[in-house]
Amino acid sequence: MKLKSQINHVIKEAFIKAGIEQEPMSVSEASKPEFGDFQFNGAMALSKKLSKKPRDIASQILENLDLTGILSKAEIAGPGFINLWLNPLWLGKQCHDALHDDRLGIGLRETPIKVVVDYSGPNMAKQMHVGHLRSTIIGDTLANLLAFLGDEVIRQNHIGDWGTQFGMLIAYLEEMHEDGNVSLKDLEQFYKDAKARFDADTNFSNKAREYVVKIQSGDKHCLQLWKKFIDISLGHCEEVYEKLDVKLTRNDVRAESFYNDDLSQVISSLREQGMLQQSNGAQCVFLDGDEVPVIVQKGDGGYLYATTDLAALHYRAQELGAKRISYVVDARQAEHFKQVFRVAKEAGFVGEDVLLEHVAFGTMMDKGGKPFKTRDGGTVKLIDLLDEAIVKAKETINNKEEYTEEKIDEIAKVIGIGAVKYADLSINRESNYIFNWDKMLSFEGNTSLYMQYGYARIQSIFRKHNAQIQGDIFICDLVEHRLATMLLRFEDVLNRAAADASPNQITTYLYELVTLFMRFYEQNPILKPGVDEKTKMSRLQLSALTAKTIKQGLDILGIKVVDKL
Repeated sequence: MKLKSQINHVIKEAFIKAGIEQEPMSVSEASKPEFGDFQFNGAMALSKKLSKKPRDIASQILENLDLTGILSKAEIAGPGFINLWLNPLWLGKQCHDALHDDRLGIGLRETPIKVVVDYSGPNMAKQMHVGHLRSTIIGDTLANLLAFLGDEVIRQNHIGDWGTQFGMLIAYLEEMHEDGNVSLKDLEQFYKDAKARFDADTNFSNKAREYVVKIQSGDKHCLQLWKKFIDISLGHCEEVYEKLDVKLTRNDVRAESFYNDDLSQVISSLREQGMLQQSNGAQCVFLDGDEVPVIVQKGDGGYLYATTDLAALHYRAQELGAKRISYVVDARQAEHFKQVFRVAKEAGFVGEDVLLEHVAFGTMMDKGGKPFKTRDGGTVKLIDLLDEAIVKAKETINNKEEYTEEKIDEIAKVIGIGAVKYADLSINRESNYIFNWDKMLSFEGNTSLYMQYGYARIQSIFRKHNAQIQGDIFICDLVEHRLATMLLRFEDVLNRAAADASPNQITTYLYELVTLFMRFYEQNPILKPGVDEKTKMSRLQLSALTAKTIKQGLDILGIKVVDKL
């Protein structure tokens, strides 16, 4: 339910009845319960336009406000604010309807669009490391969210598979007389050894560059070995994606090689439009206001990341028909994407109606505030981090004797992986954050375990009740009123998070919801003797709707729930 839009509609009708020919401002959530559920501040902004005092405008609106439906009460406060209270009967009915709807009353977009979400971007011939975590889970959450709201989401995993490193690997492979049958861990060491040879031996580096040309010209032998390297690398990525429970597949891979045939067309198009200038032998696009040009072709004829990104933008906008293209990439690439987006728009590769966005994110830090590393200063393998999360999660499981070892492993994976993902998603994505096991695996605070515990507590209520719930929902006191209002805000939160590409808005909402439910659970008895049947059924339904909302919110974040903790 788009709660705010419904209230805004009531305000707009009051404007029309009052003869105020202005578009009303949107309402906002009240800062305190005593100020109502929502607050309208538009009278202040209209004061100059209408040459009236804000309180006089507020009084005019109030006189024409419908208090027979969604609203039950409205009061003028301060210099001209209007505090608004939702109707308890209306709240109860809306919660009842949401509970019995598969989508919790959340509608699909009236005008869905195609959206490309570009995320993860692992390195080939190497294992995924912690630096790939944020792009992978933020991107997957954004894709989940937009798909849930009704957009047609196209997930894309842009990998670099077309550079000098592959000529280097093949050259070293032949030099060592290997047949290409290597595991990924061997391949990683193999890469380090090949790189050392490349840096130390001019003849070897020249040979490696020759192999790059052979790969790009379609040499059968070189392509066969190249494909083997890519296959080994992607196999490891799939293992990580399965453990992280993200939805990227091999079919979502769009590598640099996919756009290789289009790169010359990018250059030709830019040249035909008079956008290219030569600088130190390189072909560049100089943008107004930018001192540093966008280099699209080197003096030796080679292409750069910007060239491939321009080809990808053209493909995604023109071939796929995307109206929103989101790149979930490290904040350090901000200037690169700013320039590439400008070139793509000015060259007409992407229409003016297409939203191009760099969904930037900060760095994962250790407790000392430095980039997360191993004790010896090396890069932390992502698969090792996830395995450690599962091991640590086992320690949080109570009453292990109730479960089989297999069930304990299953629960530990849900808790451990959920903890890692939630800790990342719960902060503003553009911020750096401190990786802290104790904090992320705590039953208290804004953690996935706190959300999972809240869900499990509600399931324990229904195990005790073990009977059908029926009847209406009646809002009887302030805490029930606040819980019902919070539940109906869910759609607004999801739409705002989608517009801003900010998963932390969902986590903040879930934390507030679970905290409010815990207060409701403590203050409003449900199954205790003496609670009448009507009240019990109403509170059971509020609990059930809370559980469904928690589960749906976590599902969008790519986190599972458990029925018992």
